[in-house]
Amino acid sequence: MKRTRDEEMQPAGRRANAVTIVCLGFLAVFLIAVGALVVADLTYKDLSVRTFVQLAGSAQVRSAVLLSIVSSLITLVLVVLFAVPIGYALSRVRFPGRTIADTIVDFPIVLPPVVIGVSLLVFFTTWPGRAIERAVEAAGLSLHSVIGIVLCQFFVSVSYAIRAAKAAFDSVDARLENMALTLGCTRWAALFRVSLPLARNGLVAGAVMGWARAIGVFGPLMVFVGTTRMKVEVMPTTIYLELSIGRIEISLAVALMMLLMAGAALVVVHLLTPRRKWF
Repeated sequence: MKRTRDEEMQPAGRRANAVTIVCLGFLAVFLIAVGALVVADLTYKDLSVRTFVQLAGSAQVRSAVLLSIVSSLITLVLVVLFAVPIGYALSRVRFPGRTIADTIVDFPIVLPPVVIGVSLLVFFTTWPGRAIERAVEAAGLSLHSVIGIVLCQFFVSVSYAIRAAKAAFDSVDARLENMALTLGCTRWAALFRVSLPLARNGLVAGAVMGWARAIGVFGPLMVFVGTTRMKVEVMPTTIYLELSIGRIEISLAVALMMLLMAGAALVVVHLLTPRRKWF
């Protein structure tokens, strides 16, 4: 009788032992801690369902939500545009300096997000940065707008999507592409007909995680873009501004909306995971 993957991963010997009990104990404590935070948000005494609906429907919150969604979707397009080819290159192509490039890709992950904002601020004081800023202004736009928000979101989130893309392509047997080439496919056809369909779930999951990371960006925005009410105000900056003047109800309402978005993103990611079992 063929064993399932979960059964194959079970260690030999008794299932109930000191190691599993200790590990499950830590897992239980962590789950209780996370659950306690969520329950505390949902049961806050000054935020009833009616109050939540009223606050979520206010012009200020609607403006922040709309700008967050628009900017994060633009960022998502850019993230996918960069993550898929970069992930493929790191997975399939052998080139000089590949290890260095692979390491640099992780920089935005390990850097504190606020450092990315400072780095963007400094870059646009250099002559290439000033040239780009002048070109943007010549087009009647400004970096202190949706463009600046997208830049911050992109640099914070793109590395997560690249890592997911590389892992997705790594999971596809390269011999399948080579077989397609021997059957008359071009390299592009092999990519679009073999690798991309087989890596699709991993790529979509990485894109969703990148989007979720982008919509929660705060530090770089405050450093590089700043915040102006209902102009360059996104959901994280709304939370900060409302907390700074003691209006915790509005902050919590926006936080709950972000919690719902994050939960939806996680559900999508886990649904795309092969052989995922919820119970």
